Amino acid sequence: GFCIFSVFLFSFYRKSLSRSSVRSRMSLKSSKAYNSLQKGGVIWDPKPLQVKKIFEALKKGLNEYLEAHQAELDYLSGRHKDTKRSSRLFPSLSSLQKQIRSVERYIRKLEFHISKVEELYEAYCIQCRLRDGATNMKHAFSLSPSTKASRESLVELYKNFQECTEDMCFIEGALEVHLGEFHLKMKGLVGFARLCPGDQYEVFVRLGRQKWRLKGKIETDDSQTWDEEEKIFIPNLHEKFEIKVTELRGLATILVGVVTCDSINFFTTKPQAIIVDITELGTIKLQLEVLW
Repeated sequence: GFCIFSVFLFSFYRKSLSRSSVRSRMSLKSSKAYNSLQKGGVIWDPKPLQVKKIFEALKKGLNEYLEAHQAELDYLSGRHKDTKRSSRLFPSLSSLQKQIRSVERYIRKLEFHISKVEELYEAYCIQCRLRDGATNMKHAFSLSPSTKASRESLVELYKNFQECTEDMCFIEGALEVHLGEFHLKMKGLVGFARLCPGDQYEVFVRLGRQKWRLKGKIETDDSQTWDEEEKIFIPNLHEKFEIKVTELRGLATILVGVVTCDSINFFTTKPQAIIVDITELGTIKLQLEVLW
């Protein structure tokens, strides 16, 4: 009887939440998540631990930007006060006021961005706890004798579990909209004696469905020329960067190495130099610069 009452309470709480469901408040851009959910009737498998790591890194990066712009505002405000005291500097007052207004607008946007990300993650955690509760109840019912009431409760629990899973996937899709962009710059290969004038290489970078293929050559003065130097990637909650390097010898290609690179540390204000070991011994490395 207690288990059935618990299911009733869980169902009631679940339905009361759905009336103000986060799904209805989401950006339309996140509807792509729902479209993917429907293909072949397959439900995504949410990754709460990965989402938590990305959320914490994203919030830390956004707060870094907020602190930097707050420091800039403080500096401009100080200059503004000094300028008002000096009649000789009065012509530059208007320019300072424009800069201050511009930074204030950007700070408001950042604060809204942070609040939106926090709201989405809070909703995600609620659905995650409800989903875990449904799982635990299902397990408890599976250990008890089967009755008509328990079977009906199991059906209701399964339905609630599926709805929580769907909502978590929706929120993951909405959260991805707020991850910004990664600007990758090709800085070249580092290989010491392994790189010789005339050698040609192909680098293939993949993040989910996003791809970047570029070719380069080692020149006689040991400099490198690449047919592309920069690419924008949209961050992904679940995918890691996959980097593949091959050496081109006439019509033949020789695999140098394939590595994966997590983007969790890319959410920061300063450009980062990333050096990745392409070979197991590190005899050839790839150097990239990442700006978020």
